[in-house]
Amino acid sequence: MRTILYTGKGGVGKTSVAAATALRAARQGRRVLVMSTDPAHSLSDAFDERVGPEPKEMAPGVWAQEMDHGRLVEEHWAEIREYITTLFEWQGAEELAAEELAMLPGMDELFGLLMVRQHHREGRYDALIVDAAPTGETLKLLSLPDHVGWYVDRILPIERRAASLVRPLARRARSLPPVPEDSFFGALRRFYEAVAGVEEILTDRRNASVRLVVNAEKMVIAEARRAYTYLNLYDYGVDAVVVNRLLPGTVTDPYFAAWREAQERHMRTIRESFSPLPILTARLFEREMYGEEALLALAEDVFGDVQDPLRVLFTGASHRIVKNGGGYEVVLNLPLAERGEIELSKRGAELLVRIGARRRSILLPDSLAPLSAAGARVEGETLRIRLEGDGRRA
Repeated sequence: MRTILYTGKGGVGKTSVAAATALRAARQGRRVLVMSTDPAHSLSDAFDERVGPEPKEMAPGVWAQEMDHGRLVEEHWAEIREYITTLFEWQGAEELAAEELAMLPGMDELFGLLMVRQHHREGRYDALIVDAAPTGETLKLLSLPDHVGWYVDRILPIERRAASLVRPLARRARSLPPVPEDSFFGALRRFYEAVAGVEEILTDRRNASVRLVVNAEKMVIAEARRAYTYLNLYDYGVDAVVVNRLLPGTVTDPYFAAWREAQERHMRTIRESFSPLPILTARLFEREMYGEEALLALAEDVFGDVQDPLRVLFTGASHRIVKNGGGYEVVLNLPLAERGEIELSKRGAELLVRIGARRRSILLPDSLAPLSAAGARVEGETLRIRLEGDGRRA
């Protein structure tokens, strides 16, 4: 199943672009589901028709879905929530407050992404178009498998053994906090496996890609630049940038002259920043973009001569390992990263790369585990990390 995830700063028009993509693909005979994982659902507004928690056919070949996470919570989070609720109640929280606190921030978006896995398993559609949350929330979710994986592989087994030792004592001593049952740890591992399954789907560059939706505005472009770097860091393939709401050439009123000049300047920045990604554009329409007719007009603008809106428009790996003299280099595609914001460390076969607040864990082949990180350099849009066997450190 082809999967396209649209994200961008709030208000740039990603929901309209996602719906337009689905309609254009359906006109070519595909069965397409467009699904919103953004808690601030807008698909109903885009189609000008109510969209519910179950897929609903909005036009021939197009289904839409706005997530209701109740069933997914019961499937993936019930046992975990039960223990967290008990823990908060032990600390003095009222029952209702404890239940609310047990639903951690960002869970709505996360359960929306878990639905991606379910749709792939069911295989009812040719393509899944995901209208994701704004970039900040989406990046947190897409980086989650890396962080949770570290905990599950290294800390969870230790905590599980410790809990089995402490549990008999805790049951007799009311002054001790409740100790989770063994089923809690099993639920945590199953939850991680479900999240990792979504990562596996979304990092399959042959069938999945992310598209960034932007406006030609300074702050929007800055956020998209950061998102592009972090998406590459976590091995998610970005195959296009959609620049929405450009002033059309027919607007000649002098009132808009400064705005047009600013947009032209920002377009140069976009091309310089995201090359060689395809840059797709859409004009600022004279009407609000809702309803099938308007969305198809938007799709015509965005895709223009691109015959197949579902085609992977760009491919490229985020990192590779190459032989270099007496050692090796790990080469990461990190566009827009700056040398001063990159931190490196290596423990055994694990290479850790941090850019700003984001971290990527890369597991190297066993043959490279004894080597040390001997330094790094930025060349254009790549970060090259040297691995050598003489004990020198970055």
